[in-house]
Amino acid sequence: MSEAESLNKTYRALGNAPVADGEGKSVVLRRTFAAEVTDAWKACTDKEQLAQWFSEVDGDFRQGGSFQVKDNAGGEVLHFEAPITLKTTWALGPGMTTELELRFTPEGENTTLELEHSTPAAILDEMVAAYGPGGTIGVAVGWDLTLHMLGKHLSGEAFDPVTWESTDEAKEYAKSASEAWGEVVQKAWGTSDEDIAAAVAFANSHFAPDEE
Repeated sequence: MSEAESLNKTYRALGNAPVADGEGKSVVLRRTFAAEVTDAWKACTDKEQLAQWFSEVDGDFRQGGSFQVKDNAGGEVLHFEAPITLKTTWALGPGMTTELELRFTPEGENTTLELEHSTPAAILDEMVAAYGPGGTIGVAVGWDLTLHMLGKHLSGEAFDPVTWESTDEAKEYAKSASEAWGEVVQKAWGTSDEDIAAAVAFANSHFAPDEE
């Protein structure tokens, strides 16, 4: 599958999913994979499979369990209903606890996965007011890359998720995803062309930095 085909398979939107503390604002991604729901679920909850395409993860994905992604976020499992729903907290550090929900819908031999990552609305509003929408686009692009990697894994492709992020394929996909999310954010929030361009450039500086 080409980069363009993979990019076009993903639905992108902004939502308003609440968090435990109240109102939230979210990024929403939805994609259909050529895999049965049990296989898609296992790819996202089995630690051995996660290490093959996402990252090393410690802990347990079960109701009331907790987990830690290597060099990334950790959290607690809020809702676990195999193979349909996984909802967790997603904390990068003190004072910044967000929530992540994966919703799996079986469609014959295929599975549609909807991913929604919600941040407390007050915190997000403060960040956008101070720094623009670059952070939101950056978070969304990170999940976009994650679904792309999941698709590669479910298609049977073997790769190292750590080194893959530095490949030309990953960087080009990230740039295209940044542009796509820039359009979503601008349409939803009415952000100016100048501010969107700066936000997309901010996301690209993280996922696809220029080589010196």
